[in-house]
Amino acid sequence: MTAQPKPAETRRGVLARGLRGALMALGAVACGMVGLVVWTWARLEPLSLDRAEAVSVTVLDRNDRLLRAYTSPDSRWRLPAEVRDVDPRYLAMLIAFEDKRFRRHHGVDPLAVGRAGWLLVRHRRPLSGGSTITMQVARLLLGVHERTLVGKIRQALLALQLDRRLSKDEILRLYLRLAPFGGNLEGVRAASLAYFGKEPRRLSVAEAALLVAIPQSPELRRPDRFPAAARRARNHVLARMLATGVISREDADRAMAERVPTARREFPMLAPHLADAEVEQHKGRTVHRLTLDSMAQASIEQLVRDYAATLGSRLSAAVVVVDHRTGEVIVQVGSPGLLDEGRFGAVDMTSAIRSPGSTLKPIIFGLAFELGLAHPETLIEDRPSRFGIYVPKNFDHDWHGTVSIRTALTQSLNIPAVKVLEALGAGRLYARLRQAGVSPVLPRGTEPSLAMALGGVGLRLTDLAQLYASLAHGGEPVVLKYRRDTAPPKTAVAGQRLLSQVAAWYVAEILCQALPPANAKPGLLCYKTGTSYGFRDAWSVGFDGRYVIAVWVGRPDSASTPGLTGRTTAAPLLFDVFARMAARRTPMPPAPSGTLRVANADLPPPLKRFRESVAEDGAAGSHLEPAVKITFPPDRAEIEVEEGEGSGVVVKAEGGALPLTWLVDGEPIASDPQRREVELPAAGRGFFRLSVIDARGRVDRVTLRLK
Repeated sequence: MTAQPKPAETRRGVLARGLRGALMALGAVACGMVGLVVWTWARLEPLSLDRAEAVSVTVLDRNDRLLRAYTSPDSRWRLPAEVRDVDPRYLAMLIAFEDKRFRRHHGVDPLAVGRAGWLLVRHRRPLSGGSTITMQVARLLLGVHERTLVGKIRQALLALQLDRRLSKDEILRLYLRLAPFGGNLEGVRAASLAYFGKEPRRLSVAEAALLVAIPQSPELRRPDRFPAAARRARNHVLARMLATGVISREDADRAMAERVPTARREFPMLAPHLADAEVEQHKGRTVHRLTLDSMAQASIEQLVRDYAATLGSRLSAAVVVVDHRTGEVIVQVGSPGLLDEGRFGAVDMTSAIRSPGSTLKPIIFGLAFELGLAHPETLIEDRPSRFGIYVPKNFDHDWHGTVSIRTALTQSLNIPAVKVLEALGAGRLYARLRQAGVSPVLPRGTEPSLAMALGGVGLRLTDLAQLYASLAHGGEPVVLKYRRDTAPPKTAVAGQRLLSQVAAWYVAEILCQALPPANAKPGLLCYKTGTSYGFRDAWSVGFDGRYVIAVWVGRPDSASTPGLTGRTTAAPLLFDVFARMAARRTPMPPAPSGTLRVANADLPPPLKRFRESVAEDGAAGSHLEPAVKITFPPDRAEIEVEEGEGSGVVVKAEGGALPLTWLVDGEPIASDPQRREVELPAAGRGFFRLSVIDARGRVDRVTLRLK
């Protein structure tokens, strides 16, 4: 008989054979895994960071607060965010919950992978994930969530690759930008703005925990759709943070009692017209840093909406606020509402060309002060007058007899202003406006005329803000500045003032005495109002020692609105804007040296009464130098141009005071203001009227034909 093995020997043999089988199986699995890793590695391509760079275009204010954001090219709200921009408590909770050895491993955490594998074998279902933050970033960059073994291996290998290429903060930055938060929200900044209405710099403990929880299952934990699930997930994170000592019991209890948001908020859309214009002008930039103040912008936008609501459904309003000490635009409101169709809200009325009414009168009188033609106490006649075929009338259809220039300006009398402009020459006013950096628009085919004194020229609200900024700044040219990341355009000629310092002070001192609108406190602002012909535009522009505020009210379609005036419609809004911008008035500078502060009786005889007779060419001081004259081409010249060309003709002038302003058919053309010749732009063939205006407002003109 064959001997039977002993029971102990049988058990040892079975165990040995089982162990050998397990080791062989494990070896086979290991070999297979190694082979799979090698195969995956061989097919692995370098991970592109393009998706993380395709961020939303953002427009920021002077303090880097968000004014407006636009969706990314793939229609996602993916706002750029840096590690320094996020609450440190959120970062601590994120790392403690998702990847506590994030700072120590090299993209893959072997301990986390081993723990996840052991729990999977033991419970036959996944209870713990082995993905690190770096692996999640790799998956987000790929844009595909592969749940297969090959997919997990690919993520692990890409995580190792990322860890070699980037620092830990750079990897964390990618997570902050790409983590999904439900719908088209990506990144912690977009989620914080959408769910809490604030930047992620200062999050509560509850808010931070919710932002940690959502990316694990972004669609099922969206608080705007599934608030109960979002609350459970948040509280789970809070419990883990309490257990690991990241937060205290007090913080945990307070956070668990906090409500979960149940709706998505709209992203900020402040200064939409300006934001659109700047983004269009500077294509390719993803971050635009403007000089606006978002807090002031939001306040004034709400004020304009509320004020427009009291005016009816068709009237619009626009506001520009400038710090004239720097030229920085602080607030710019183009309409009461971008989507307000009844008021044509999509039209930016700060850049619309409109008749400025009487708002240029301070510049006219200022030029007279500068040239020694008048003083604020100079007497002038306000009586019926005819200027060729032009017969202006006062706004109140009355005459006031002999008045001082001061009274004429504070009461905005029309006839004295036209008389002074006639003495100056309309060309001088036009040239000085261009010299100050604005672009006045004349009716097609016309030249500067006396009608400019009463609004016979086109200006933008931003032009008026720039002119009055120069006036408030002692006559020095001020260029409006919108951006903090680029230099302002040099639209004003260096060294060319709007007015002399003394003349600017005279004008400001008079405007400070203007009576305020009803229910407004006197002495707050130096201001001027204006009303365009036919009650189409109401203007009010005012300033103190810091701010210039320009206001327009009217209909964007240029329809007449009976009763619409600068004083009754625009001025109240001006004073309301100032009240929100400044707690107290910044005083104006003291009178400069050379200021003559006397009564009319003590003025020099030539300044006691305004002289209405002027030199033949209408320019004071013309006897001191020869008048400007076009030397080529002669009047009624016919010039042949080469086939296929409409330019190449150089025209020349002599005499006059620089700078010169050239016009073709009433339209200004680009030229070097310090030279007396210019090349005509391509204008085709036909008859043209060529004009030149010197710095003293003297004009010469010729007619020519290009054939």
